[in-house]
Amino acid sequence: MKFMKIFLAALLAVVVGGFLTTLLWVMTLMGMVGSMHTPVVVEENSILKIDFAETITDSPVTDPLAGLDFMSMEMTSSISLYKALQAIDAAKTDDRIKAIYIRPLGTGLASTAALEELRGAIAEFKAESGKAVFAYSENFSQGQYFLATVADKIYLQKEGDLSWLGMSTTIPFFKGLFDKLGVEYEIFRPTVCKYKSAVEPYFLKKMSPENREQNEQMIGSMWQVLNEAVAESRGISVEELNRLADNLGLTAPEDALEHGLVDGLIYEDEMENLFAELEIEQNADGEYNFISLGEYAAQLVPDVQNLTAPQVAIVYADGQIIDGDGTEGGTIFGNTLAQEIAKVRKNDDIKAVVLRVNSPGGSALASDVIWREVKLLQAEKPVVVSMGDYAASGGYYISAPADAILCNKMTLTGSIGVFGAFPCIGEMAEEKLGITFDNVKTNPSADFGQGFLVGTIRPTTPAEKLMMIRSVDKIYESFTTKVSEGRNLEIEKVLDIAGGRVWSGVDALKIGLADSHGGLKAAIAVAASKAGLENYRVEESMPELEGFAAIFSSLNARIKAHYELDALGRALQPYKKAREILDQRGILMYCPYEYSIL
Repeated sequence: MKFMKIFLAALLAVVVGGFLTTLLWVMTLMGMVGSMHTPVVVEENSILKIDFAETITDSPVTDPLAGLDFMSMEMTSSISLYKALQAIDAAKTDDRIKAIYIRPLGTGLASTAALEELRGAIAEFKAESGKAVFAYSENFSQGQYFLATVADKIYLQKEGDLSWLGMSTTIPFFKGLFDKLGVEYEIFRPTVCKYKSAVEPYFLKKMSPENREQNEQMIGSMWQVLNEAVAESRGISVEELNRLADNLGLTAPEDALEHGLVDGLIYEDEMENLFAELEIEQNADGEYNFISLGEYAAQLVPDVQNLTAPQVAIVYADGQIIDGDGTEGGTIFGNTLAQEIAKVRKNDDIKAVVLRVNSPGGSALASDVIWREVKLLQAEKPVVVSMGDYAASGGYYISAPADAILCNKMTLTGSIGVFGAFPCIGEMAEEKLGITFDNVKTNPSADFGQGFLVGTIRPTTPAEKLMMIRSVDKIYESFTTKVSEGRNLEIEKVLDIAGGRVWSGVDALKIGLADSHGGLKAAIAVAASKAGLENYRVEESMPELEGFAAIFSSLNARIKAHYELDALGRALQPYKKAREILDQRGILMYCPYEYSIL
């Protein structure tokens, strides 16, 4: 009896001690985060600096610790694209802001869609405010230079570098690896979905002719958009820009100056002379007042006179679509997003909705769950889809019911098609690992799809193959029918542009998959117009994380982000992509392509 008392007391002490230790760590970390948020003051004669000190995310980051690097205990801040656009818009009429300085120096990231929309917003800033925009860097990547060309003047460091090489895409193929391991990858794809190439790396050793065709078209289209934007801004022909890329004509900074890609080769301290020419005054310390995009956005406050105005809600569909419930960043859980859309539909204060889609698709079932709620929402309120980097496959499926679809010129969309995928690893388990399987079952297919590690333990039978083929054919028919109805296109037209083919934003407009080119701001304006709203306020609607779930999700999200930015993480991107698709067995609406102009 005495032993039990001592044991229970010790156990209680361990539990209480562990809880208090955890609580102490949480309070410490929260204190660190809180201490980093100091009030921002915008000084007179300030220069808004876009320096990528923060990552620009497509959707808001709700996790309080998502920017904390636990290795260095330092914070990397982030700002949502919408907040960044708001900040640039506000700076137009803010007399304290005298100019914009594009200085790509920080470690923050921005997607192709974000760069395209930021560039458009800065162009509006110039045109409507009459204020100057300058750009400077020691090294311009293609994406950074694309953004910089919106500036009045571009300057490069005297020993710097400007990358202008063109675009490419490289796809790793795993067929040879699977053959060596004894993995049989079974693919079920409608015959007409010859462009649905997400699974090609698992049964081919190189691109199919159809896949090569669509990849050439996509990167060609994106490169053309990039060239045309630079050509218009810098007064250089598209032909000359391509010649410079073909001949590696920018091997020295002097080449960039000679060919008109930059306006001068200077050191950064010499930029002060340009600010002085604009009659921007220095502060009492003899320095210029710079404020970052994130800092400026943080000090913006809602218009109190507009708090009772009707709302236009932004709902985010950002990430891969999977089944079930959850709130992990970068992932769309079908049930969770459907519930969020239903909540918006039932909110009488919300008069119109912008569905921001930045997704390669994923689960066919989860996509249909979301589609249903978008359809119900569209029956009651105007719904406008704003497409980010990509809204393909399942990402397009959930977009189809909208009243209007807007995309960027470099958006990847379409990929109207489905496939089924089952990796069979039974042979590998026995030959490589020495693991065998035996079972009992009541019916022939009772163990169909039964998994081990990341695959099934046996090949499918002829009857099971027939079942899968019927399933993918049925879902493909449903997909194309819903696109036909949602886009008001003849089914023959849909079938002609479907087949799993991915289209650029430029081509999407031509073939009827989108209604116009434009970013998030444009989509909000269209939604408000369709609802007949002149005075309105914008609300971002998304599920909030609570309690320890928020903390643990933050830790997970940050570790993954840190890993992916690491050199080893970049080297293992093909493995990451392989795991991503292996994790989603069954019938999928998924498009694997990710292109970057960087």
